[in-house]
Amino acid sequence: MSLSSTRSSDSTSRRRKTAEQSQDPSCVLDPHTSYNHEEIHDGSQETQQPDASHTPSPHHSLCPAAACASRHVCEESWEEIQSKRTIRVENEVEANKLVNNYRFGFRKWKSHVTARPFEERSDVVKELYSELNVIKPHSGPGHFITCGNLAYVLLFGWWISLAYFLVGILMFITVIGLPYGKLCWKLCCYFLWPFGNTIHEIGTTLRRCCEEAPDCECSLETVEDSSSVLLPSATEGVAPEVPERPPRAPYWHRLSTYIWLLLGFPPLAVVHSLVCFVSWILVFTIPVAKMSAQTVGVILLLPPEDVLLSSSSHRKHQGYETRALLCCYHAANWYYYKYTVDGINVFAVNLLPLVIVALVIGYIDRENQFASSDVKFATAISSIIPLSYYIGMGIASIAAQSNFAVGAVVNATFGSITELTFYITALLRGHRAANPCLQEVVKAALTGTLLGCILFIPGICMIIGGLKHSEQRFNSRSAGVSSALLFISVGGIFAPTLFSKAYGNLVCDACTNATGGNGSSNASGPFVCHNCHYDLKNGTLFRDHIQPLVYTVSALLPAAYIIGLIFTLKTHSHIYNIHVGEGQETGHQGTVVHWSRWRSLLILIAATVLTSACADLATEHIQPILNQPHVSQYFIGVTVLAMIPEIPEIVNGIQFALQNNISLSLEVGSCIAVQVCMLQIPILVFFNAFCDVGFVLLFSDQHLWASIFSVILVNYIFMDGKSDYFQGTALVVVYLILLALYYFAPSPSGC
Repeated sequence: MSLSSTRSSDSTSRRRKTAEQSQDPSCVLDPHTSYNHEEIHDGSQETQQPDASHTPSPHHSLCPAAACASRHVCEESWEEIQSKRTIRVENEVEANKLVNNYRFGFRKWKSHVTARPFEERSDVVKELYSELNVIKPHSGPGHFITCGNLAYVLLFGWWISLAYFLVGILMFITVIGLPYGKLCWKLCCYFLWPFGNTIHEIGTTLRRCCEEAPDCECSLETVEDSSSVLLPSATEGVAPEVPERPPRAPYWHRLSTYIWLLLGFPPLAVVHSLVCFVSWILVFTIPVAKMSAQTVGVILLLPPEDVLLSSSSHRKHQGYETRALLCCYHAANWYYYKYTVDGINVFAVNLLPLVIVALVIGYIDRENQFASSDVKFATAISSIIPLSYYIGMGIASIAAQSNFAVGAVVNATFGSITELTFYITALLRGHRAANPCLQEVVKAALTGTLLGCILFIPGICMIIGGLKHSEQRFNSRSAGVSSALLFISVGGIFAPTLFSKAYGNLVCDACTNATGGNGSSNASGPFVCHNCHYDLKNGTLFRDHIQPLVYTVSALLPAAYIIGLIFTLKTHSHIYNIHVGEGQETGHQGTVVHWSRWRSLLILIAATVLTSACADLATEHIQPILNQPHVSQYFIGVTVLAMIPEIPEIVNGIQFALQNNISLSLEVGSCIAVQVCMLQIPILVFFNAFCDVGFVLLFSDQHLWASIFSVILVNYIFMDGKSDYFQGTALVVVYLILLALYYFAPSPSGC
């Protein structure tokens, strides 16, 4: 099923060729050689395949002589071929999401928006989601001596065991809780080194055995370990009765149960809850969190006679009825960075409580009695990271389940909501407090977003992707569309600044000559002037010329954005040319979407409201940060305020680069930069027109030349359609040089 227009049979019958083949005058291409430089491995497979209707020769196909007259022509042919992509995914929703990634103006999203079939996941991922009640074959006790397991003993094991030891003593003191005291001492040894050992719940068959022969050894050494759950024995129904022994009292009819629930269970629940929280926050120790949760929720609430332990070195096979409850082999796993909860990455889940903390300390502790302004600012600005991730997931979910028109509207509406919320909040607070510094901070943040998206995001993706893949290729024609729009965008937003410098009057507050005289003296010699600026508001230049120019540019830039959408999504969609391969299920049958449309919309609205609150707190407590004597306010704007909301986008770009899909890595930054210039800045201009907050679209020289130079540099690097870690290093080094300029630059005048 095609999700976008496909090429004609002539263009689809062409074959990709390598750089080595391009040097051959005969331009021989091997259609059976895989040149997939942009393959998606995470839940989908993207291949560049020839059209099914075309039947090439079994070995080689030759380019026409006219087409291979030069290497340059062959390179163009290669770029046309590699721009054709066939997406193979599990369902139509994921296909829509991947197609949207290649569309102009759409937020590039890496994570899945649907639940992938568990049986199709890799063994590494299956291990992450496996429950800790499966007994697995292992080579022996020495197999469990790993760095993660040793770290568990140092971080958690010894004090969990100590807690069980003390609670066991308490149960022995009560006398009535003697069975629980014995259980605590067994668990004390277990949690000191649980790896390879198993906690079982025994059934009625094994319990009858122990009641009939209380002096025999009825330990878990008799447990069958061939599976995690051993079904009841077929002979259980005919097991001999024991009339001489009274039936055991039900669990809730025992006095020892209430002694345990009042004295023993609460401290152990607190200990395991703390362990669960800490190990979950550390992410890579999530198995310890699962182990603690299983212990508190199940094991400690069972009758003590039903809980038995087996060691990894003593197991016999007597076929007794048991059920494995807990069996952990490794306390840590590096791949837990891939772990998701309802489609949300575990890091975003862990950062979400930070939003609540920021709101509580920000709006309740108004007098800064419990937290300083620096802490409140750091908490509030960090809270924007998970909120940006949730907004991105909501946008991707709605766009993947809708047509491209709805997706384009949602992306344009919510794609910049995080940044706009902060900018508008800062401008409003600066206007109410008569603080012009916040306006300059907003301009610095806008420029910092441009520089980060043009230089840092592509650069870091090229470096990380280049270290794994020696050379990566991308569609230079599709990248050229974004590059052209970047030129238009940067030229548009800085046009009023250039105009003001061409026609404005330079005014200096103080000028002195070399001899120390003032500007009115007749002494000759060079003059040194301070606080020079262009005087725009004292005359008619700003009101009659610059302000109309600003409104004109702000109207033309969104129009250019819409034209770019029409060009890439409608009239020239063959530039991206994505279609779903045949022979795969593309319907919604059996598809489990993490977030429905309505749920995504509600989460988008809630995340937007929370972002507004966090932005309000960040701007309220930003002044102590701006007052740092050794750090320029420009530097704070172009780094902290500009790049923290883009962290989810940076992570997405790096993931694309690691999977040899550098095209999307580059589009991540270009998409944000274009939206900053063509949507965010015009919205701020028109917002200022309706609610005068003093925002003027005039930037300092440093913002102007840094942005123009960055756009020229990145277009030069993107010309050949290839990337490696050296090119990425060049972009990152230039970005760091510009940051150094901002770091040592003086703060804006009057701030």
